Amino acid sequence: MKFKKTGAEKTTITREINDLTDKTGNIYKAVSILASRSKQINEKMKEELLTKLEEFALDQEQLDEVFENQEQIAVSRFYESLPKPWAIAIQELMKDEIYVRQIDEEENIDE
Repeated sequence: MKFKKTGAEKTTITREINDLTDKTGNIYKAVSILASRSKQINEKMKEELLTKLEEFALDQEQLDEVFENQEQIAVSRFYESLPKPWAIAIQELMKDEIYVRQIDEEENIDE
């Protein structure tokens, strides 16, 4: 996923609650959906970061020498500059890019 090109805000901005409730019908449902999607995005970002940082993994002999790895610092700074997962989740919700699956409560009671 291209986290940089999502168009999400990098800083905190004020949102209209009505915009969120218009998408889901309920503010609590909107918060739940955003929390779930933020968690998914965060896990993807973390996996991608760890994969890239594994390239710079050091063995025991190299750990004794303390040095600065410019490439590792550049990768870390890039991920620090990305929009936060919650901002990406809100952006996706506002653009109707999140698919929400409704589970009927009656079906769960019968089972």
